[in-house]
Amino acid sequence: MAPSPARPSRTLLLGRLDTAGRLQYIGRTTVLPQAAARVVAGLLAPAQGGHPWTGWTFSAGWGTSRTLSVTLVRPELVVEVGADVARGGAGRWRHPARWHRARPELTPDSAPLHVS
Repeated sequence: MAPSPARPSRTLLLGRLDTAGRLQYIGRTTVLPQAAARVVAGLLAPAQGGHPWTGWTFSAGWGTSRTLSVTLVRPELVVEVGADVARGGAGRWRHPARWHRARPELTPDSAPLHVS
């Protein structure tokens, strides 16, 4: 079965707004625990009217040409993660972030800006 907002895949793609208000891809999570995946599923909605990442491909990992199958959703949910501070050339996290919790009471504007 393909991922969908009602049944998220095993990981989340993560983004932050930059100083110009554009959504920048910064990394992805490690595999979500089943309970977390159920919580996230209830907080996601399908992307409508286009998504900033439409047409992008995402690598399954460093050194692989395999791409991820993704379902783009409204970029509204803020999540709390733990991340290694190492970043690649594009300012993306080099290692997957560890899921902590969803923060539905926050908005993307309240998260720190992405600075590459």
